[in-house]
Amino acid sequence: MKKLSVLLTFTFVASLAFAQKGKVNTALSYFNSGKLDKAKEMIDLGIKHPKCANYDKAYFIKGQIYQGIFESKLPAYKNLDANALNVAYDAYKKVFELDEKKKYSKKLLNQYSNLAVGFTNLAVGKYNANDYAAALKDFKTVLEIERSEIMKEKNIIDTAVIFNAGMSAQKCGKLEEAVSFYKEALEYNYGEAKVYAFLAKCLKDLNKEEESLSYLHKGYELYPNNTYMLVELINYYLLGGEPEKAERYLDAAIAQDPKNPSFYRAKGTLYEKIQKPELAGKMYRKALEFDPKDFNSQYNLSLIELNKVASIHKMVNDIDDVDTYNKELDKVFKMYETVLPYFLKAHELNPKEQNTILTLKELYFKLRNKKAEYMNSYKKFKDLAEGK
Repeated sequence: MKKLSVLLTFTFVASLAFAQKGKVNTALSYFNSGKLDKAKEMIDLGIKHPKCANYDKAYFIKGQIYQGIFESKLPAYKNLDANALNVAYDAYKKVFELDEKKKYSKKLLNQYSNLAVGFTNLAVGKYNANDYAAALKDFKTVLEIERSEIMKEKNIIDTAVIFNAGMSAQKCGKLEEAVSFYKEALEYNYGEAKVYAFLAKCLKDLNKEEESLSYLHKGYELYPNNTYMLVELINYYLLGGEPEKAERYLDAAIAQDPKNPSFYRAKGTLYEKIQKPELAGKMYRKALEFDPKDFNSQYNLSLIELNKVASIHKMVNDIDDVDTYNKELDKVFKMYETVLPYFLKAHELNPKEQNTILTLKELYFKLRNKKAEYMNSYKKFKDLAEGK
């Protein structure tokens, strides 16, 4: 009787195990017929049983089902699991771990190739949605898949993904990671100029100024006609301690794009920084030729004209002789009148800009006794300055 009891127990356990594996096969049947909801339900039940814990087929089917959920165009299936692709990947990794006889090697190769495409699409979508940390995670998963033992025979070097991982890392503030990805992209001759520019920016933000500048110059050496590279070099010198060195690159940029007002405006800024206001004014006028609505150039030109008069006014104030002082002061006021149109044009281009309003208020205050209309204009700009 005892022997019969043991036999019955063994038979019952075997039946349970068979039943669980039966659920796995049922899940595969549902998957093959496109019923992903039923397939998911069956595989989730079947794979939980201890007898399926080391069943490579169960994990392969689970991977297929969850990958199918991710790839489905039907919302009812797509929404079964928001993390379906990661679940599929984990399942395939388990297959690789359990598959000692390498029965699934070719099948896994196909599935991994599709996984790489899926994670790339996920990463791009997250990047475009400004979720850079999540995009970085998915781009890194793509690289992990492509460099896995399963795919080593394909020897994939996905430089675009490496570069995009660098951009994602840079965008979410992981600068050391970004530097590593950008340098790796360059090692594989992913030679777009912006790789050098982005790498240089990361290094600069990490206070590695010398190395940053070396990559900017290397990029320019390789891509001398690339506008993006030129702009990065221009900004580096223009915003740094050696603005005069920007002139060479500004001239190169202007030669490439002679109708671009931003280059003339930048050169005007350069000349102001190195105390050459006349040349600066000339550049701002050139910028305005190509873009008459360029407020910054108009405002900067206005300030140059005003500063010229202010310098003369200062010299006049040092004149001791009263008659001479009055004559020269009258000339100064006439000069201030010539400055008015510059600021009025700037105000027309940007009516709410406060510095322009304040300057016009002060100019009209100086000239208020010359004409009645100047007094009226003074009151107008005084009210604007006070927010009335």
